[in-house]
Amino acid sequence: MPTVRTSAVAPESLIAGRGARATRARIRALGVLLAAREALTHHGIERRLKHGRDVDRVTLYRVLEWLVEQGLAHKVAGDDRVWRYSAAGHGKGPAGGHPHAHFECSDCGRVVCLENAPVPAIALPRGFRRREVEVTVKGRCGACLK
Repeated sequence: MPTVRTSAVAPESLIAGRGARATRARIRALGVLLAAREALTHHGIERRLKHGRDVDRVTLYRVLEWLVEQGLAHKVAGDDRVWRYSAAGHGKGPAGGHPHAHFECSDCGRVVCLENAPVPAIALPRGFRRREVEVTVKGRCGACLK
C-alpha cells in the first residue's frame, strides 16, 4: 500500500529554507501539493486553488516549475503525456527527497508516489552522471478494481 504523505511543515518555511521569497502563489501551490494524497495535474492543482482566489494559469506553471527546480516538488509524466506534480520529501537526495517509484492506474490515470519502494542502484559507465531516475509501476488502483 502506498504511503500517504502528510506534512506538519508549513509551505512558507520550506520556501524560506531555499532562501527564496514566499509569494502567495508559491505558498498556495506548495500547500496543495503537501496536502494531496496523490500526484496532481496542473488542472487539478488549479481547481483546488480556485476554492479560495483565482490563480493565473501561467503563474501556476511557473510556480510549479520553480518548485521542481528547488527540489520542493517532483513531476512525473503519465501515459497521457500530462505532467503530474507532488511534494518532494524533505530529506537528502537530488530532488529534496529520495528516489522512489510511482504507481499509475491504467484506468483512471491516478499517479501515486510509492515512498517505500526505493529505486534500485544502477551502475553507470565511468564518466556518466545520474540526473534523475523514473520508475513507474502500471496497473489498476484499488478504486478501479472495485
